[in-house]
Amino acid sequence: MKHRIVVLGAGYAGAFTAGNLARRLSSADTEITLVNAEPDFVERLRLHQVAAGQDIGAPKLADVFAGTGVRLRLARVTAVDPERRVVAVADGRGGDELGYDTLVYALGSHAADHGVPGAAEHAFDVAGRASALRLRERLDTLERAGGGSVVVVGDGLTGIEAATEIAESRPALSVALIARGELGTRLSPGARAHLRRACDRLGIAVVEHTGVEAVEAARVLCAGGAALAADATVWAAGFAVHPIAAASGLETTGDGRIVVDRAMRSVSHPDVYAAGDSAYAIGDNGRPLPMSCASAGSTGRQAAESVVGRLTGRKAARVRLGYVGNHISLGRRDGILQLVDAEGRAKPAHVSGRKAARIKAGILRIALWGVSHPTFGLPKRQLALAVPPYAPAESRAAA
Repeated sequence: MKHRIVVLGAGYAGAFTAGNLARRLSSADTEITLVNAEPDFVERLRLHQVAAGQDIGAPKLADVFAGTGVRLRLARVTAVDPERRVVAVADGRGGDELGYDTLVYALGSHAADHGVPGAAEHAFDVAGRASALRLRERLDTLERAGGGSVVVVGDGLTGIEAATEIAESRPALSVALIARGELGTRLSPGARAHLRRACDRLGIAVVEHTGVEAVEAARVLCAGGAALAADATVWAAGFAVHPIAAASGLETTGDGRIVVDRAMRSVSHPDVYAAGDSAYAIGDNGRPLPMSCASAGSTGRQAAESVVGRLTGRKAARVRLGYVGNHISLGRRDGILQLVDAEGRAKPAHVSGRKAARIKAGILRIALWGVSHPTFGLPKRQLALAVPPYAPAESRAAA
């Protein structure tokens, strides 16, 4: 009887973890299933480019994992039952349950409307490929009609990248960016000044120190009574995780992320690991890791190391859990690379302009290549399990 490993989600964290485990663990002892709702790997870091009208290739997961031994199940996760150790999934043929001995939860996140009236009904987002394509279609319609107004709500990295990409790629549209505080408040003064110059160059109207009270079909209502005309509203005011983990009985934070220890192991259910945006993990600086691609990489690597160590009886490697900085694209030919210190504060120096754009493009290529080649560079010798797959849960927890 093989040890059943189920990985939920094939984003940056889940795809890497599944391939890593398949290469390192003996296929005679383990059975690895990767569950994902879409057949393609989605480059989430480039979805603002998709919305702006650029064609971004999407590798087929079946091709990515061909020959690795990973079983790909295209289905939507509907529930997790950690007491019975089963995952409920649904596809076009109906519902099903997958049993597991070890679960890696990496379902990621989606756009959070924070309960703002009308945001869910009238706004677009770039947190998923389908939603980015819907925004793209809307912008196409506006351009064919001769122009229109686009309002981007949120001045985090997603909002800044969406606003600058749309403004550069679609100059017939007028773009406004609403910032709750000062634009680029997390950047160094020099980087902040460069960001403002980029917005001026692209004709982006920046509305600072402004909250949003409601979104309507053709306008955004701001705190204080002001209203901005919006033929398309882009919601980029943060992310939220799927409610599945919180509903399962796993210990989660108030926002639904799974609380894990340093090994990325659930503090309430030792057969469950979490990685990426779904995990509430404390970094080496003592602060929670932010939802980001960088965090997905480090938590995914740590989860894989921990599972391998636990199942084979070897000491698990300790992956560095840190956050070194932000790489921000400002269209295709401009960008900002902002490094941060151990406390997450912006360092005085930064890189900007074409050099920063080239660095970000390189980072994206590396991230995609790493996902597309999930077993490259890993040990060729597969490890036998030291823990029998049929051992009771308490025995596995002690191993």
